[in-house]
Amino acid sequence: MKAVRLHAYHRRPVVEEVPEPRATGPFDVVVKIGGAGVCRTDLHIIEEQWAEKSGVTLPYTIGHENAGWVHEVGSAVSSVEVGDTVILHPTPTCGLCRACRAGDDMHCSDGTFPGITTDGGMAEYLLTSARACIKLDPETRPEDVAALADAGITAYHAVRKAVPLLPPGTVCVVNGAGGLGHIGIQSLRALTATTVVVIDRNPEALDLAAMLGADHTVLADGKHVEAVLDLTGGDGAEVVLDFVAEQGAQQDTFAMTRRAGSQFVIGYGGKLEIPAIDLISTERNVIGNLVGTYNDLAELMVLAQTGRVTLHTRKYPLDAALDALADLGHGRVRGRAILTP
Repeated sequence: MKAVRLHAYHRRPVVEEVPEPRATGPFDVVVKIGGAGVCRTDLHIIEEQWAEKSGVTLPYTIGHENAGWVHEVGSAVSSVEVGDTVILHPTPTCGLCRACRAGDDMHCSDGTFPGITTDGGMAEYLLTSARACIKLDPETRPEDVAALADAGITAYHAVRKAVPLLPPGTVCVVNGAGGLGHIGIQSLRALTATTVVVIDRNPEALDLAAMLGADHTVLADGKHVEAVLDLTGGDGAEVVLDFVAEQGAQQDTFAMTRRAGSQFVIGYGGKLEIPAIDLISTERNVIGNLVGTYNDLAELMVLAQTGRVTLHTRKYPLDAALDALADLGHGRVRGRAILTP
């Protein structure tokens, strides 16, 4: 089968032939990929940012946002059958550790992360487990929902955590209206009555944000912090969802939070430097976010399949994976790039 393989950091991946995976374990599931999302994390992987944390051995197949059809199942699998349409939670889990039993399965002590710690889904087939599979309406096209498996669940998970902080009358700032941010906007609209302020440096992204329900849009032109403070009477927002968190954005978003407000760090790449006295004197919070739970993804798919959350995509054939990565890196993708093997 064809797969997008990374052979060396700081070098372009290659599309090459590799053996098809097989379901050898009792709970294994092999999925025929119908859509694989192209994520900024894939760029960070190529740049070696994940090498120490993942411990992966090169070469391997990238791609951690995957949906498709069940192709083969292990002997003990009863939750899905060959032919089922599925979206895959990004971290196949054990189901036995304390985190899994508490429903916090994204922190499974024995989980894997296809596309980061093991072979991923920018390929014709992917080996995963029954615990990662969420069945979809058979009429759902995998390429239309694949990126919800990471971009979607990550944005939804952050919003889900922020919901108790966002009763009517509050303000939530969404910094970055790209692949994750445009899902965050829709999740806020579906789950809260907060006032949504969206910041982006790209006017086209702001147009999309307005179409998706943003109450206010602000161009990131160097005066955006002041603009948010003006919109909030000088106080700042109760919650800021930072889907950028690099190139200074992480410092700006902290400056936009009000006293006792919360900065949710979802994007990454930068370093956040805050004097401790600024935290204790204002009781502001900085909260990290990593993907989400199986239940988060299941809830998000309900919103998606009822039309309350839609994924804006640009599709590429698998052979054009390098073009998709380049377009993402140069800011030419609105929404999410999707590979269709």
